[in-house]
Amino acid sequence: MAEGIREISDATFDQDVLKATKPVLVDFWAPWCGPCRAISPIVEELAKDLGDKVDFAKCNVDDNPLTPGKYSIRAIPTLIVFKNGEVVEQITGMVPRAKLEEAINKALQ
Repeated sequence: MAEGIREISDATFDQDVLKATKPVLVDFWAPWCGPCRAISPIVEELAKDLGDKVDFAKCNVDDNPLTPGKYSIRAIPTLIVFKNGEVVEQITGMVPRAKLEEAINKALQ
């Protein structure tokens, strides 16, 4: 896992995301997913640039089916920004960095 990005699971989701003191961007992905691999470097850059303000996490949907089901994730990559345990923004598919920054900034307001 890239520096500044935590791997989370169904078992750790509540503690790592819903109870986090900072906003959290969760990247729901799978190793076989091409668009997931394509967006990963963007998420890594954001983690380096904004890691002091926002936590970053990845959740492998193949290994952890409960959490994606809970949030009705039907396609990957899906990135969800959480703040105080609530969904602030949900983005599905390959998007430019600016779109992810916009979602993160919404959570920082």
